[in-house]
Amino acid sequence: MESVLNISGYLFTQITDREQLRPVLRERATAAGLKGTILLAEEGINMVLAGEASAVRGFVDSLREEPRFTALTTKESWSQEQPFRKMLVKLKNEIIRMDHPTIRPAEERAPAVAPPTLKRWLDQGRDDEGREVVMLDTRNAFEVDYGTFDGAIDWRIERFTQFPAAAASHREALEGRTVVSFCTGGIRCEKAAIHLRDEGIDALQLEGGILGYFESVGEEHFEGECFVFDEREALTPDLMPREGASPSAAAREPRAC
Repeated sequence: MESVLNISGYLFTQITDREQLRPVLRERATAAGLKGTILLAEEGINMVLAGEASAVRGFVDSLREEPRFTALTTKESWSQEQPFRKMLVKLKNEIIRMDHPTIRPAEERAPAVAPPTLKRWLDQGRDDEGREVVMLDTRNAFEVDYGTFDGAIDWRIERFTQFPAAAASHREALEGRTVVSFCTGGIRCEKAAIHLRDEGIDALQLEGGILGYFESVGEEHFEGECFVFDEREALTPDLMPREGASPSAAAREPRAC
């Protein structure tokens, strides 16, 4: 029976006191028996945590009591064992590195498409305005290899900082289409969609990423599993850990996604 609650969540919000906030969150999470990773940057917070259900939810609820974190949403899944080895709180320049400081999601988000709407578009082969829908995977190549949407564009990038250059090289393939960028939990595709729109591409982000799609819709139009950065290695469309996680996946440092 799966008894360990796993959550992932992020929020672009201004954090000017991250050095002071770091020990507070670490102490609070450790006292609750949680393990995982929290990233803090001036642009926001990004985290993956696991532990006893009431402790995890209590930690998130207490975080939301602060006005700057009220809008934080999380996605839940379960595992039989604790998938993280430590409780880490790290300071970063960006909660997801893109090396484009002009991209500021806290100030203005790109339009998003909800999973049920996306499923309907994929069912009918077009969006509500009759435009062709193109799925754009913004994740690293090894993540894509675990699973992705049917027919999704994959530029075989090795790290997210390569995304802007890849987008410039493949611009013509995106023009005149409705581009839906997606990633594991929403954070990379949020920045990606903003960048594409800045470049004149009609881009949307998939609300909640692949995990949000699994939770709302399931496996339709998706082939395979979704890689996650912890010892579960990957999640199936029913948000359950894949069988037999590999040692190489377990050795990777857990991080928010």
